[in-house]
Amino acid sequence: MENNKQELKKNLGISTAMATVVGCVIGSGVFLKPQAIYTATGGVPGLGMIAWLITGLVCIAAAMTFAEVAIMIPKTGGMVAYLEEAFGRKVGFLAGWMQTILFYPAMIAALSVAFAQQAALFVGDGLILPVAIVAIIIVIILNGLGSAVGGGAQVVFTVCKLIPLMVFGFIKGSGDNPIFSPMIGPDLNPAVVLGQLMIAVLFAFEGWTNVGAIAGEMKNPGKDLPVAIVGGVSIIMAVYFVINLAYLWVLPAEEMMNIAVPASAVAIAVFGDFGGKIISVGIMISVLGAANGFVLSGSRVCYSLAAEGTLPGSKSLAKLSKTQVPFNAILLVSILGALYAVSGQFNMLTNLAVFSCWIFYTLTFMAVIRLRKTQPDTVRTYKVPLYPVIPAIAIISGLYVIVNQLFMSGIQTTILSAISIVVTLVGIPVYAATTKGKSAS
Repeated sequence: MENNKQELKKNLGISTAMATVVGCVIGSGVFLKPQAIYTATGGVPGLGMIAWLITGLVCIAAAMTFAEVAIMIPKTGGMVAYLEEAFGRKVGFLAGWMQTILFYPAMIAALSVAFAQQAALFVGDGLILPVAIVAIIIVIILNGLGSAVGGGAQVVFTVCKLIPLMVFGFIKGSGDNPIFSPMIGPDLNPAVVLGQLMIAVLFAFEGWTNVGAIAGEMKNPGKDLPVAIVGGVSIIMAVYFVINLAYLWVLPAEEMMNIAVPASAVAIAVFGDFGGKIISVGIMISVLGAANGFVLSGSRVCYSLAAEGTLPGSKSLAKLSKTQVPFNAILLVSILGALYAVSGQFNMLTNLAVFSCWIFYTLTFMAVIRLRKTQPDTVRTYKVPLYPVIPAIAIISGLYVIVNQLFMSGIQTTILSAISIVVTLVGIPVYAATTKGKSAS
């Protein structure tokens, strides 16, 4: 098969890789999901707080599983390369097609919309769409300067986003509100509610796999990638727990269930309107950093497919700029993101992105088991611990997310999920057309 691939520079270290994990995840979810969490618990805190830990542990199991194939196949393109190895090139292509057309653009769009909604406090509601587009242009420029600059921005964004929320609650809050009791509101089923909470929290954890997509640009992926993935998710779990503890230090759960952005409400309660504006700036920095990470990782998936000649316009998309980044691929995922941002629907875009990707996340967890059977003699510098228990936890969790979104979350979510499946399957004729006459499996 024709291969247009130019080599990407291996200049990303462990701090950038871990910051990519943390930076892509800690975006808008931790600011917006507490409302859904405390609505599900009936306005009490206990099970809501525990859910952050339980779901964090599930994500660590998923990350430890994901890390085995990421180390075994440390190629730019991440999940695409892993699924190709385990299930064949067509399945790998469908994962990349879904990420290029749906997942990354939808996440970039959702984050740019969240950025613009926070900016509305300063510029008014009438400029939400233009501000969202400006946010996307900013991350295009950052990524166009080179992977070291784009990755370095992740470090800066990640540090900046933790400061505004950690300080306010604990220094100025009373600490009089209940934290772990009661566990759940009256007449509610704990098992059912925990499932609802895990779905909400999983949205907030989205993005932990993105470091796998840049493995080909890491200086020492065999050593650094498992630390970046597992360490990054562990940091995220701790940060989420502490941030939500800070929220409760100031406001009770029964109030937060009625507040769309509890972080701003906490700041207003402590400092007045000025504090609300400070937190809004922090949220804007946070979501811009997350959007930057999704452009960084998403463009590499697009580049990887184009380098194999399996995308329309592959020759152009596989070119590297003078700064050795796939700028045309950056433009593609960003322009699609700008088009999706026209909807202005943060939750719809997020739901679309997460459902689409969790199908292939679950296949990636299954790939660990398949590759253990089909390639038992392959050298594995990292093996998932407690095999096969940890992969089984990851697979069962993934299947639960898929089934919940497709059948248990209302007709609108079901329709949106079905549409995402159809768009993903459009990749089959695209793959057939771009590989016609070439050796492909």
